[in-house]
Amino acid sequence: MSIRYSKHLPASVFLCDLLILNLSLYVSHFIIFNTYSLYNASAIFILVVNATWIAVSLMSKSFDVKRPLVLKDNINRFLLTLIYHLLLVFGIIYFFKIYDISRSEVMIGYSMFFLLIVVYRSVLFFSLDYYRKRGYNHRQILIIGDENIAARLVKSFGQHPEYGYDLSDLISEDMIVNMPEDILMNTILSKRPDEIFICYKQLDSDLLKRLIRFGDENFIKIKVVSDLILNNNYARLVDYDSFPVLQITSQPEISLKIRVLKRSFDVLFSSFVITVGAPVFVIVYIITKATSKGPAFYRQERIGQNGKPFYIYKFRSMHVNAEKNGPQLSNDADPRQTKWGTIIRRNKLDELPQFWNVLKGEMSVVGPRPERQHYIEKILEKTPHYKKLLHLKPGITSIGQVHYGYAENIDQMRERVRYDLIYLQNVNLNADLGIIYKTVKVVLKRPGK
Repeated sequence: MSIRYSKHLPASVFLCDLLILNLSLYVSHFIIFNTYSLYNASAIFILVVNATWIAVSLMSKSFDVKRPLVLKDNINRFLLTLIYHLLLVFGIIYFFKIYDISRSEVMIGYSMFFLLIVVYRSVLFFSLDYYRKRGYNHRQILIIGDENIAARLVKSFGQHPEYGYDLSDLISEDMIVNMPEDILMNTILSKRPDEIFICYKQLDSDLLKRLIRFGDENFIKIKVVSDLILNNNYARLVDYDSFPVLQITSQPEISLKIRVLKRSFDVLFSSFVITVGAPVFVIVYIITKATSKGPAFYRQERIGQNGKPFYIYKFRSMHVNAEKNGPQLSNDADPRQTKWGTIIRRNKLDELPQFWNVLKGEMSVVGPRPERQHYIEKILEKTPHYKKLLHLKPGITSIGQVHYGYAENIDQMRERVRYDLIYLQNVNLNADLGIIYKTVKVVLKRPGK
């Protein structure tokens, strides 16, 4: 088999990550202190950061670049590594009482580190994608088994040249039936494959064991292809002792890694908003109390994750007892709104107390907007897929909220659901950051609905 540079790629990425980390720390130190010279606490901090990053990165293997190339998965793995790294660094700082460290230096350094890594990974993945589409750094594959499954596999690889796979040969089931094992193995070796894809409807376990052993001995990756066509369904491999089982659902399952990342971000972001935005909270509270009778805060029962009810908090934007005649959706000309309430609704300031719901774990920063049971029942009559959204924590903002804003009737609520169902297919921290960015743009540039 030909020697490839790609075997050196993980080590190169690891070293580049380490270089970018140190570059970020030194630049942030220069920004704060106008010198590259390190005093004792800064030198100790950088030493701790390097040691912990090396350890955590080696354990998480965040520097691995695997086929197929999926940038968001790589960034998510890096973010998880960064979170574990920060927890370990802050734990060491607290335990050894290393307090003489500039917080601004730390914040600037890590912000720069994250941004530079995203840029670096994006350039790396774009380059690899382009390189493989041009026909370089390809891997030779051999397919063994059912010709129909093999044809679908070859078609898929043909539609994705960025995978970098070239078919060297196909050994069909009919050819294997009368082929002695030694001839089969010699035939495989003569094709010099990097990977073998086994496509069987009924897999011979003895043959599979022999091929796996043969692959291990000859440094060939063995992959088994199911004859299952998923279309819009999603599968996860569950290992019950020695029985691999495909668990299939109509929606993607959110991995533990994504849940940890999303929850960590929710807590950090909400704490930041509540702390930094405290003056805004106080001002809105005072004006709300001063401009109309009643409490400044308003709570209302909504349906949360898995259908569990909870109370959502808002700054009151309507007169007291605005829904004495039952649930009603609001609109721009709603007479129930106070003058101040109209202003804070247009600028989304009435939603600020919901960061407390996020800290309590009842909501997320990004997720489908929580609705009342009354409206959920009406939505389900025409859009039964809405039930899928109840698997997620509701959010302060969502892709539906960004594109559609507040809904004034059931049809508009259903239209917003369509956007949120798209988000359900792609729940990750990168998507959340994009939605937050779009939300801020909407609030600053187009306040209103």
